[in-house]
Amino acid sequence: MSTPLILRTEAETLAGPLPPLLAQAEHLASTVIVGDHGRRRAGLGDTFWQYRPAAQHDEARGIDWRRSARSDETFVQDKEWQIAQTVTMWVDGAASMSFGSKDESKAHRARVLALACAILLNRAGERIGLATLPPQRGSAQLARIAEALSEDDTADYGHPVARNMPAHSRALVVSDFLGDLDATEQALTRAADRGVQGVILQVLDPQEETFPFDGRTVFQSMTGALEHETLKAGDLRDRYLTRLAERKDRLTHLARTTGWQFNTHTTDTPATTALMWLYHSLSGR
Repeated sequence: MSTPLILRTEAETLAGPLPPLLAQAEHLASTVIVGDHGRRRAGLGDTFWQYRPAAQHDEARGIDWRRSARSDETFVQDKEWQIAQTVTMWVDGAASMSFGSKDESKAHRARVLALACAILLNRAGERIGLATLPPQRGSAQLARIAEALSEDDTADYGHPVARNMPAHSRALVVSDFLGDLDATEQALTRAADRGVQGVILQVLDPQEETFPFDGRTVFQSMTGALEHETLKAGDLRDRYLTRLAERKDRLTHLARTTGWQFNTHTTDTPATTALMWLYHSLSGR
């Protein structure tokens, strides 16, 4: 099992080269006004956005006399609307995620990626939480997230818990999605109905993508509760790959209908590739 310290160290290393993640949601009106980054919209805040010609309703104390001295017009400064975004993460901790045909399990990769995103979000002034952890800011919250992500579930397969995602917020959902997709669809659809938008990242082991098995093979779930033995594993390859493709199609359709984004990442590819996708997806860039 990954320790919080190892997860935090690896996530810091992974997040280091990237600029702060600016998670931007379409519905920010219902979120708490706390944060030190804003939207490109005039309103409450301290961050300069633009100069504009003074209007009749502007007070004299709001005039920027230095800028106005360079023109025949009088100018005032507009500030950006300062609204922090709440981002809730759900990372599958079920037994199926502990599978790893090489050095790194799906669970470890998923946890490092999620914590790296939390670090970037925290740098940008966002409030980050988990399905079981109320959203907050600061390094103490990152430590709590690392601790919570280190906990394993005893079930074979997991599905997202969306009931604690605040309305009009953003979300990150990470899993192998090899369990019951009906539960996943129901949870994310209910979240989308409350204005929650976000990203779905499927993390798979390379063997799960290629099914390299042949001859006599015993397939067993990570808890040992499910088992299937075959003498001709190669005969199952086409059917398995077809069902995997159908599962990805369902997730793609789910993302399309809810306004979320979906991608698949395998543990034999660089973690930075997935983190960059998450960065662009969550920041809307």
